[in-house]
Amino acid sequence: MGCSDAHADLATDVLVRSDLRGIDSHGVARLSGYVRLWEKKRINATPDIKIVHETPTTATVDGDAGLGLVVAPFAMKVAIEKAEKYGSGWVSVKNSNHFGIAGYHALMAVEKDMIGISMTNASPLVAPTYANERLLGTNPMCYAFPAGKYPPVIVDMATAAAANGKLEIAQRANKSIPDGWVQDKNGENSTDPNELKNGGSLLPLGSDKDHGSHKGYGLSATVDILSAVLSGANYGPWVPPFVAFLEPSANPVGEGLGHFLGAMRVDGFRPAEDFKSHLDNWVERFKSAKTIDPDKKVIIPGEPEHEFEQERKMSGIPIIDVVVQDLNELAVKLGLEELK
Repeated sequence: MGCSDAHADLATDVLVRSDLRGIDSHGVARLSGYVRLWEKKRINATPDIKIVHETPTTATVDGDAGLGLVVAPFAMKVAIEKAEKYGSGWVSVKNSNHFGIAGYHALMAVEKDMIGISMTNASPLVAPTYANERLLGTNPMCYAFPAGKYPPVIVDMATAAAANGKLEIAQRANKSIPDGWVQDKNGENSTDPNELKNGGSLLPLGSDKDHGSHKGYGLSATVDILSAVLSGANYGPWVPPFVAFLEPSANPVGEGLGHFLGAMRVDGFRPAEDFKSHLDNWVERFKSAKTIDPDKKVIIPGEPEHEFEQERKMSGIPIIDVVVQDLNELAVKLGLEELK
């Protein structure tokens, strides 16, 4: 695409880390999508990423339509640098694109004994509670906390009932999806993973009002406002679609996608070792919780992804045939060597 070696290496790291952590929907399977956006001139391979507004503890970053995989780490570095000086740093981003898994960026702060926060708005695929119109994205948010002898506690989640990537995985596997993930174009519940292509919508976390969808809607709205209304990016139904075959709004209200990233020094509140020791104690207590089913255990946020990462570092990352075919088609198009 013409990215610098540094940007290509960073983008690769974000995608492979996603696959390592078992989040296959956001790993190399996404690569062809970024290329298609670049071909449509919606991604700038050589962006001039810069701070356009700043105070000692806050900043707004203009991503110059660059890969979100590159723009978001730039912004998190700014947040970390501010936190190192002043205790916390907060950065809102405009004019960016899809930034991969939120956990990658939040973990950058954890490596510095900081609490990391990252979130992004996304293509409008989600209908708010009671609505039959796509107005919000899956709008993920991540909070990452450094522990001592245990892996970091990482709360990384979409604010929709399911991330769109899970629908894509179900489509590739030709499987139905659970009740409560999507509604059809008439607002009725559906288990068809292709429903979005037929005019349907994803549902907020909670699925319906009786099960708390207004809370998922509220969380998604929070992400949208912090990521875009605050930064000057597009928000709500004006967010550019990730798929290249759909055109962005002809009347945008901002620039590109938006992100929000933050870093807080743990020792701004108490000695870091004390915090991490007590977080270890927190983990141990929750792991020892009585369970309804003796064959089940309480899972610490981030634990499954950590286990995937340890196992896949040893045995490799499996790639399904559909993704291999997609990558090979991309290789042929770009004049590169095919996968074996």
